[in-house]
This record gives sequence, C-alpha cells and structure tokens, in this order.
Amino acid sequence: MEGQLKNLKNKLEQLKRLDTGLEIFGAEKHKYILHPPLAIDKIRQFEAKYKVNLPNEYVAFLTTIGDGGAGPFYGLEPFENVLFDDLDYKREDGLLNPTKPFLLSDAWNLVFEPTVSEEEDEQEYEKQYEDFTNLYFDSQLMNGVIAICNYGCGITLNLVVNGQEFGNIWTEDRGNDGGIYPAMQLGNKDKITFLDWYELWLDTSISKVKANPVDKNKTNQAIKEVRPWWKIW
Repeated sequence: MEGQLKNLKNKLEQLKRLDTGLEIFGAEKHKYILHPPLAIDKIRQFEAKYKVNLPNEYVAFLTTIGDGGAGPFYGLEPFENVLFDDLDYKREDGLLNPTKPFLLSDAWNLVFEPTVSEEEDEQEYEKQYEDFTNLYFDSQLMNGVIAICNYGCGITLNLVVNGQEFGNIWTEDRGNDGGIYPAMQLGNKDKITFLDWYELWLDTSISKVKANPVDKNKTNQAIKEVRPWWKIW
C-alpha cells in the first residue's frame, strides 16, 4: 500500500502540471489541491461511535495524503461530510447510517409500473406512486456506507464500510432513476476499491490531457472535457 500511495502523490503532481487549464471535469472546483491530512484520532473516534472499521487504504489516504480535495469528479469529500446522504444539499436530518450493514451485492433498481393510469383513477395512481417512492428511496438501502465523492446532480459515490461489499465503491443514483450500483463511472468493468479507484481517475485523466493538450496561446479554443448531456454547469 505504501508504494501505491507514493505513486498516487506522484501522479497527482503530474496531472496538476499537465492540466494547467483545469480541463478535466471537476478540476475547476478542487484545482488539484488536497486538504491537510486528517489526525488518526478523528477516524478512531468515528469508528468507535459507529462501531465500524474503515478500510485501511481509505484511512491511509486520509492520514498521509489528504483529507479530501483533489479527486474524481467534484473531488473527494472532507471526512466531516461523509455522513450526508445528499452532498449537494447537506442536511442534518439526512444522514447515512454506517452502523448497519450494506445489503446489496448486485446493481439494484426499480421501475414504477402502476396498475392504473392517472386518467383512469387519479387517486389510486397517486397512492401507488407514493408507495413506490417510499420503497425506492428507503434510506435503509444505503446503510453501511459513507459518502466520499459528489458526481453532481444528486449522484453520490459511496464507500462501503459495513457488510459483504466492504471496501468497494458504490454509486447512489436514485435521483435520476438510475438506482444503486457498483461505481463504473471511470470505465472499470469490475467492482473497485478506494485506492484503485483514485489511481484509475489519475491514469485516465493524465491520458486525456496528453491526448488533448491545451494550446496556452489559444485558451479560447481549449478542448473541453466531454460531460454527460445534463451537466451544463
């Protein structure tokens, strides 16, 4: 792990040198700057309070490299934010529960399929939709995780800290009807753990910048990162 952490530091510095125009998506927000490392006491207090042991590689990153900042998409969340279930609108009444285990092992989603149309029976249709919504957005489906990265538009990347998926990163995309599934945003085919996920982001970002270098004398013609159609800001 020590060797991988060293590689991450070196690759982050390389990416920062290459992407002077902050062209990689999210770079304009975090600017490749990491927050100071976190004291191990903060993590041990969290673990004791919620009766969990955080993945060693995540702890090592926080305590030796940085407590949030530079990272995939809108960057890594500081440790103080990891319990918020919505990283766009952080609310004290919307918190994750890492004490209980994460129960999923495969991608999960539901589709609303009412037995009546709204025109046929508006009251029954609305009742069925309400029942579906309560089931679909049940907060217990995200037990056993902490939020580590904001993808934008209500999509969150989460690290499983309790349950059989311990150490893997999962995506919460119910706000866009995408369900809950193993994180695949960086092009990985298999489930991925924290340090490999972070290094994959560095490797793919470095490759993109090298393939599309920005002409510093023509910044108005800089090649922009391709983003999902709904990312218009």
